[in-house]
Amino acid sequence: MWTCPTCGRSFKNTNQSHYCQKPETVDDYIAQQPPERRAYLLRIREIIAAAIPQARECISWSMPTFRDRRNVIQFAASQNHVGLYPGPEAVAFFAVELKDFKTSKGTIQLPYAKPLPENLIAAIARWCWDNRE
Repeated sequence: MWTCPTCGRSFKNTNQSHYCQKPETVDDYIAQQPPERRAYLLRIREIIAAAIPQARECISWSMPTFRDRRNVIQFAASQNHVGLYPGPEAVAFFAVELKDFKTSKGTIQLPYAKPLPENLIAAIARWCWDNRE
């Protein structure tokens, strides 16, 4: 067991990634990330906000989320990539455009080492908005 020296929580894995304090806003979430990831996260936020300006920004499941009556699209920082969570229907719809990215059911991995696919992120966000239930 490993205990975080900052918050005192115990974890199975040494140096387990976690939030000592859960973020209440997207600004909090981004501020809690390592400095080298912040610009990437801010740009994803800007792209989504511009693509679906009607969406409300919040934190859901400890992730930055754009929503209407339900979550429309989310993103979250990982060690080597940002996970974009548009849902399985969007991943299937954009399968051809996503061929160079690792995907799984409802998730797209955007590696920090690759250029950010800004137009694709915007298109996915708009598609999610237009196809929300």
